[in-house]
Amino acid sequence: MNIYEFPPVELLVNAAYRIVTWLSTLLEPLAGSVSAALAIVALTLVVRAVLIPVGLSQVRAGITRRRLAPKISELQTRHKKNPELMQQKIMELYKEEKASPMAGCLPVLAQMPVLMAVYGIFIQSTIGGHANELLNHSLLGIPLNAGFVGLLGGGDLTVVSIAVFAVIVAIITVVAALSRHLLTPDMPQTPPVQASTSDGPAMPDLSGVTRMLSFMPFMTAVIALFVPLAATLYLMTTTAWTLAERLVLNRALKVDEQDESQQKAQSSSAA
Repeated sequence: MNIYEFPPVELLVNAAYRIVTWLSTLLEPLAGSVSAALAIVALTLVVRAVLIPVGLSQVRAGITRRRLAPKISELQTRHKKNPELMQQKIMELYKEEKASPMAGCLPVLAQMPVLMAVYGIFIQSTIGGHANELLNHSLLGIPLNAGFVGLLGGGDLTVVSIAVFAVIVAIITVVAALSRHLLTPDMPQTPPVQASTSDGPAMPDLSGVTRMLSFMPFMTAVIALFVPLAATLYLMTTTAWTLAERLVLNRALKVDEQDESQQKAQSSSAA
């Protein structure tokens, strides 16, 4: 069964198609042949604006995690000979603070249905029982339903298409590097446990989760080479938005100042 024929997915794709088509028609008098590409960017901005509360909760969760880092390190030192008890205490600490070590996954998971819909409207010849008009649109002569790997395999790569995909992937990579440098917090390591006999859930290795999340934008650059150009534009826009949003929210919530105060407090207590 085609997943895009599954009713909830089909409904999402139809909604995305209507929105992109409407935006493309609205922008065409000003943008001409690139109206559909700009419609994808506009849709991305609308989606990310709606998800600002999710980003806000993510930043607040990050503040909590960094605030708890000294306490977690203390628990690790105190219970290093009893990993299961250590995990239990750390989970209790997170529960008391109403925080989650997995909060960083929320924005990614929230966007997946939209990315799936954008991908879907550029790989199907018919949507809602009628011809997919968006397949006739292009960006600088590159069909929006064509991907870099697909063009390469078909021998259809041109200087223009190589340049377009190279610029997009370069932007994603640069943004990913900046995100990793500016936004990745230091997290305490949790020694892994082979098995757990306690009733509570096992505590995940927070350092591994954080490292994985910090590398996800780099994975986005790789994915951008395989998906249609329309989805690549979505990935580029949402990656850039994520960095800008986090910097703005960090500044608004004075994250850097709180981190500096915490570091001074730790230094004073250590002295």
